[in-house]
Amino acid sequence: MATVDAKTLFQLSGVSKIYRMGEIDVPVLHNVDLEIFAGEMLVIVGPSGSGKSTLLNIIGGIDTPTAGDVFFEQTNLAQLSERELTRYRREHVGFVFQFYNLVPTLTARENVEVSAEIARDPMDADEALTIVGLADRLEHFPAQLSGGEQQRVAIARAIAKKPKLLLCDEPTGALDLTTGKLVLELLDNLCRETGTTIVLITHNHPIAELAHRVISLGEGTIAETRVNGQRLSPHDIRW
Repeated sequence: MATVDAKTLFQLSGVSKIYRMGEIDVPVLHNVDLEIFAGEMLVIVGPSGSGKSTLLNIIGGIDTPTAGDVFFEQTNLAQLSERELTRYRREHVGFVFQFYNLVPTLTARENVEVSAEIARDPMDADEALTIVGLADRLEHFPAQLSGGEQQRVAIARAIAKKPKLLLCDEPTGALDLTTGKLVLELLDNLCRETGTTIVLITHNHPIAELAHRVISLGEGTIAETRVNGQRLSPHDIRW
């Protein structure tokens, strides 16, 4: 953890989430306590249905807890209005999903610009695309890009906002091994070089070797927390 700022960026205390499905309550998270430190790569692993995506959505201000506190720096997200949560997402959080979510009728540059336009101090779209290695694909539409290139556009779109927190939901799930490693290398470099805090969820346990810390979720609770004494390079990961 020597390379990680010890400052607590995010803290969840006693967080539970219950979804109401008709007459039935479906508990998803149970009394979760978690700290996220500035500048760290945190990987959350667990099987389908363990609560990974729900936890990520609560951290990202997309969802709210049924109980508990969710602090980003000094702000309790659990007490914010929808408008305030929208501002939190716009100003502080970048999202990368498994299936890119690019606008098919917009070029790579335009997809990034759409995100940058809502940020307070955005990065230039061309700069963001250059960082992810797509300086020669600025005018290409999603259909003209490979899956890995589309995911890199999605990452450029997220980092153009200069977020403090980058949330990645199965970012390699739709990619082959070689392309997935390239995406992981890009995320690793972002964390190391810019100090962006990255939270990545996956069902793919080998990817956890990339992290500073690993959280294992099971049936809505944290089953294990471990620190990687020595992080692996993305090139050394096999799955």
